[in-house]
Amino acid sequence: MEAAPPIALIADDDEFFRIALKTILKNELDFAEVIETGSLDEAIEQLSDRDDVALALFDLAMPGMESAASLEAVRDVHEDMRVAVVSASTNRTDILTALAAGVHGYVPKGLGATELATAIRHVLGGAIYVPPAIAGRAPSATDIKVVSSGNEPPGEPDSKAIDFLTPRQREVLILLVEGLSNKEIARKLRLGEGTVKIHMAALFRGLGVRNRQSAAAAGARLLPDLKKEED
Repeated sequence: MEAAPPIALIADDDEFFRIALKTILKNELDFAEVIETGSLDEAIEQLSDRDDVALALFDLAMPGMESAASLEAVRDVHEDMRVAVVSASTNRTDILTALAAGVHGYVPKGLGATELATAIRHVLGGAIYVPPAIAGRAPSATDIKVVSSGNEPPGEPDSKAIDFLTPRQREVLILLVEGLSNKEIARKLRLGEGTVKIHMAALFRGLGVRNRQSAAAAGARLLPDLKKEED
């Protein structure tokens, strides 16, 4: 049986770059369909509705993207999908944070069309693409921003954990603390249940907990700080 034509997703709020990247994906890499989104939340919503996306490319400077660490939950839920950052940033910390989050490559936007296609081809082939400028040196502990894996024993959540949640994740946390189920949260926020599941995975990582009960307890302790920020 012949394999289905590959499908890709681009998450970038720069419409002109999306058009250029879509052209490369279709003409150079033979993607049959390219889904375009302009924010992290929109990308998550699209991914929650389908399981046939082979490649997802994310910009770092778009609505909803706090840092490359925001992609950890996407990797957790879509384990078979290849995920890469395509960004104008060449900041070493951004690159290493993205790799620590489990992405399959970090592709600078400054590459030419041919080089960009080659980099993505490496990602699709199973390699981890790293910009040549950083490939010659191993990451050090000071280079990588530490992000909870969710496997540590539960404890008191760091009050600064709230700072790393996206606005949507904060909304989900508030409703979780109120006792709403995933289905009820989805209905309240007009999201798909799959989208809520991804936000939950991000909350677990961000708060350093393993389940929704622990997340709710952590949220209850942190909500006073959250409300102060919003007042």
